[in-house]
Amino acid sequence: MAPPPGRTQKEKAMRLRIPLVGLGLTAALALTACAGAGTDDSSGGGTSLTIAKPDGAIATESNNPWVGDSSAMKLGYINAILEPLGMVNLIDPTQEVRPWLAEEIVWADDYRSVQLTAREGVTWNDGEEFTAEDIQFTFDLFVEHPELDNAALGITEVALDGSTVTLSFENSMFAKQDKVLHKLIVPEHVWAEIEDPSTAENLEPVGTGPYVLSQFDTQSVELTARDDYWGGDVAAETLYYVSYNDNTALTTALANGDADWAQAFIPNVQSAYLDKDPEHNVYWAAAGLGIDAMFVNTTAKPFDDAAFRQAMNLVIDRSQHQEIAREGGVPLLESVTGLPTPVGDAYISPEYEGESLEPDVDGARDLLEGAGYTWDGETLIDPDGEPVAFELSVPQGWNDYVTGISLIAEAAGSIGATATVDTPDADTWWEAKGTGDFQAILHWTDTGATPYDLYSDIMDGRWLMPIGETADYNFGRYDNPEAAAALDEYANATDDATRAAALEEVQRIFVEDVPAMPVGTRPFIGEYNTRSFVGWPSEDDPYAPADPTQPTAVLILTELEAAE
Repeated sequence: MAPPPGRTQKEKAMRLRIPLVGLGLTAALALTACAGAGTDDSSGGGTSLTIAKPDGAIATESNNPWVGDSSAMKLGYINAILEPLGMVNLIDPTQEVRPWLAEEIVWADDYRSVQLTAREGVTWNDGEEFTAEDIQFTFDLFVEHPELDNAALGITEVALDGSTVTLSFENSMFAKQDKVLHKLIVPEHVWAEIEDPSTAENLEPVGTGPYVLSQFDTQSVELTARDDYWGGDVAAETLYYVSYNDNTALTTALANGDADWAQAFIPNVQSAYLDKDPEHNVYWAAAGLGIDAMFVNTTAKPFDDAAFRQAMNLVIDRSQHQEIAREGGVPLLESVTGLPTPVGDAYISPEYEGESLEPDVDGARDLLEGAGYTWDGETLIDPDGEPVAFELSVPQGWNDYVTGISLIAEAAGSIGATATVDTPDADTWWEAKGTGDFQAILHWTDTGATPYDLYSDIMDGRWLMPIGETADYNFGRYDNPEAAAALDEYANATDDATRAAALEEVQRIFVEDVPAMPVGTRPFIGEYNTRSFVGWPSEDDPYAPADPTQPTAVLILTELEAAE
């Protein structure tokens, strides 16, 4: 389905729109994918790659790069059209940043400013030249429309000097380098005409990336390769982004070869996917610096007591979570600091090197007894004479999380606490999470190039909101000025020694006061096959997460080569 030779970019942009509401996925694929996944595309003379998500039908097209639930963001195809300034490897932050649209990236010593030199020889897919003015314009948008800046960069100035743009910030960006460099750059000549960029649908997206949007419908999207991409030819001439109804349908598509690349949790991944083609099917869950944690409401019983939080942290079995809830599909979380290994090894304080999260029921009971807890038979009684009970909540249908909190509820029983499991609908749960109307939930932290996001999301005062008002993180309302100060010191330090000392204090508070319980790793999950394309990132060559929804997906698309 690639456009015939000689077709103009304008003609490529005049896309067929086939409404598929009411049609099944089979019909959708029949209309959009003339050939099977990863095979010769007979209509265009090249090869295709099918990228899948389990999100159901996409009711409305939106290619807005700043709206998280836009079709382009949810399916990830925006990352093949728009490109970032540089590539930060979030599964190996020690690697050098790879320049992309910025051919040179120079940070100030205090990380309060960065100089970005625009790459020469780059064109937008409508034929216009890419320049430093586009970088300037994009970051000016974040200043003029702060609602677009979901990373809260705090930009104070955007200065242009020839082909170089200098960004200045209120605070150090040491902990947010990836958030700056992974911003997708948009064309000034298009977006300057848009009155409200936060609501623009951007139906004819203009980008510097290797692909153009050629067709959209409610269950699949087609992109075709440019013949004038600044990075050269790409191996896959056509991309199909397909949205399956659920993980089961997606797993079936991956197993039978209808889909080539996905980011999804697959139950029984060995038998359901890998064993279907052991030579070619790959599942890779590369740990980044993000985790799943049990966020607890620290403003009310029983989690307002650090002793009980410590005890619960001692009885949660992370091996069970990894083996049963996550079915062995993710790395085990081991360090008491909550940091995944080996990606977090360089950040673990010397005080906690080699200390593992091992269940210790006897130790938990001793700790509780020392804090004034007693038992009435098998029932744990708090120092006020009341039985200890709490509710664990995650949305219905989040099967791995439901299993995870069920295991935690069983662990609570080992110390005499009564834990019940609640599985409301996602909207109800989401609202309760934000407003603090819960006792315990299983939730994730962000990941980043440093451990800052993990710890900040759990215990930073900058997220604090009163109960009843929506918090973006620190859902448990953990209020510790020392933790907030140490996080601020880490983020704004101008030398490694100060930064290391601040991180040691952050980890001490995290380990000793247990503002939340680290439960499992939250890796970058990716499934792909090597039947038609090679050059994928892997455990042996971890140059990027194998996640098609990340800004680094374009790097993978340019690294792929046709299999022999």
